[in-house]
Amino acid sequence: METQPHVLIVEDEKKLASLLADYLNLSNFETSCLHDGPSVEPWLDENKADVILLDLMLPGKSGLDICKSIRTTSQVPILMVTAKVEEVDRLIGLEIGADDYICKPFSPKEVVARVKAVLRRANPQTKSLLPFELDTHRLVMSIGQQSIALTAVEFEMMVLLSSEPGRIFSREQLMTTCYSDHRIVSDRTIDSHIKKLRKKIAVIGNQDWIQSVYGVGYKLDVDAV
Repeated sequence: METQPHVLIVEDEKKLASLLADYLNLSNFETSCLHDGPSVEPWLDENKADVILLDLMLPGKSGLDICKSIRTTSQVPILMVTAKVEEVDRLIGLEIGADDYICKPFSPKEVVARVKAVLRRANPQTKSLLPFELDTHRLVMSIGQQSIALTAVEFEMMVLLSSEPGRIFSREQLMTTCYSDHRIVSDRTIDSHIKKLRKKIAVIGNQDWIQSVYGVGYKLDVDAV
């Protein structure tokens, strides 16, 4: 029997921690909850977590310090949770070793999707778990028994987005990847390609996996609800 992934939730708001645990349990995750900073590392010495949801502001020891300390001995995926929007740049820029971050307030369903995405990125076999296949030689995308031809640009976009499901790619990153001749392309051109790609996916899979992130870019979310 396959073991359920174990998520350690470190959150001092007990009601929120319980709510997240309920949603994760419904998605076939095992969960444990801790409510202060100093208890995290002793818990990890005695137990195994597959993902850690780590609040930034904790009693006794900050999430940043805990993350840095964990990274000296472990590469367990860590998703930082913060209520301080101004801390986001700091989380990204400090290279503290976190795999992702999420800002409060958030939807518990979004947290579940982000946990799944972090797990996929952390495990080498995750690409095979994607619900579609990309044929490089024919520029074809297949979902089940149905296939559809993509343009060269659409195909490159899909390859990039599916290389790290859940990661947000900026329009500039999409431009650089899809236009190797460095031609000048506007944001509207990228948005147009994405719109057409979404329509094609909807035709064969009735899915809306490509999600726009306002003011940033796009990400692939195969757990979109």
